[in-house]
Amino acid sequence: MGWRGLLGFEYGIVQAPLGPDISGPELVAAVANAGALGLLRAPDWESPDYVRGLINKTRSLTDKPFGVGLVLAFPHEQNLKAILDEKVAVLQVYWGDCSPELVAMVHSAGVKIVPQVGDFRAAKQAIDAGVDGIILQGREAGGHVIGQEGLISLVPRVVDLVGNRNIPVIAAGGIVDARGYVAALALGAQGVCLGTRFVATEESYAHPTYKRKLIEMDETEYTDIFGRARWPNAPQRVLKTPFYEDWRSLPSHENETNQPLIGHSTINGMDTEVRRFAGTVPNMTTTGDIESMAMYAGQGVGLIKEILPAGEVVKRLVEGAQILIKQHFS
Repeated sequence: MGWRGLLGFEYGIVQAPLGPDISGPELVAAVANAGALGLLRAPDWESPDYVRGLINKTRSLTDKPFGVGLVLAFPHEQNLKAILDEKVAVLQVYWGDCSPELVAMVHSAGVKIVPQVGDFRAAKQAIDAGVDGIILQGREAGGHVIGQEGLISLVPRVVDLVGNRNIPVIAAGGIVDARGYVAALALGAQGVCLGTRFVATEESYAHPTYKRKLIEMDETEYTDIFGRARWPNAPQRVLKTPFYEDWRSLPSHENETNQPLIGHSTINGMDTEVRRFAGTVPNMTTTGDIESMAMYAGQGVGLIKEILPAGEVVKRLVEGAQILIKQHFS
């Protein structure tokens, strides 16, 4: 049945690498213990010792396999080496070229590689490179969004492209419950990748105000006002908070570099100043004007009604999908 596992995991559910440090060891271990694929997020700067520490801490909390997400747009060679040396189960890569050379390097370390892409061309390039799976991110997704197409048209095209090759297609974007899971399976996907739903869990490292907003709010918007200097040409989907509504028309020449300081945060072990319009989401250590910070969320946020343990999220997805499939497809 379609809800069953992929890439050697019990279930076809992936917890997205939530940045910059929202998916820490506690969340990833909880997801792994529930039978799904949890993904740490490597820092956006070279910090191989810290990466090893994240992996080792996660291993102290679970004996199940898990993975690490790496953003190729930032310096990453040392972090990549640390990830491969540690032989995690899966490397997820995003926002960069998943080349045949990278795939060969990852495979030579005994690690599976799963890129996240946002269009048909990038999917074809990744498939031709010999990846082990592919995450298709629709425009519905929260956080940084690389593509412009919706899942309902993108997934079937890529599924047809994959054909009989053993490369599972994993749908990402706006999926938060069993109905979205089954819808993705009906489109031909073999699994789903969820971000926002896992931010709103007990184990995520998101600031309590951010989690509360995910429960209270139900509208998002596609924008580029956050992080223009640090990560140019990287649009994102955010909650339509009062702060965002006030600043949604920020002129294109403005960015965070000349903005006032609105808070501080410790991110992946580094003390960081948070300026207005920085793309950094508030974590548990963040102080200052939390409600004026970026709060990423996918279009499915209005379906999230409570903060749950991560294992319960996985359980409800699986059991709900089983019930729906038996009701409608048996």
